[in-house]
Amino acid sequence: MSQQSPGRENGGGAEGRKSVPLLGVVKSIAAAAFGVQSSRNREADFTHGNYRHFIVGGIIFTVIFVLTVAFVVSLVLKNAGAS
Repeated sequence: MSQQSPGRENGGGAEGRKSVPLLGVVKSIAAAAFGVQSSRNREADFTHGNYRHFIVGGIIFTVIFVLTVAFVVSLVLKNAGAS
């Protein structure tokens, strides 16, 4: 049992901090991407969240967004040439 405590302190960040759930990270990233993130939520993310989760989530969101836009543009161009 005494081996668990040091491992948790070394890998878990600050002691006593509440973690932001996955849905909260996704909602926060989406709100920030569309420019509607409130300053209160942003400060709560920085206080309680792990920055790595937000960076990885932001990169994933950006890749999905770019691929979606590219797909929609190619679909529109394909259909525009067919008519």
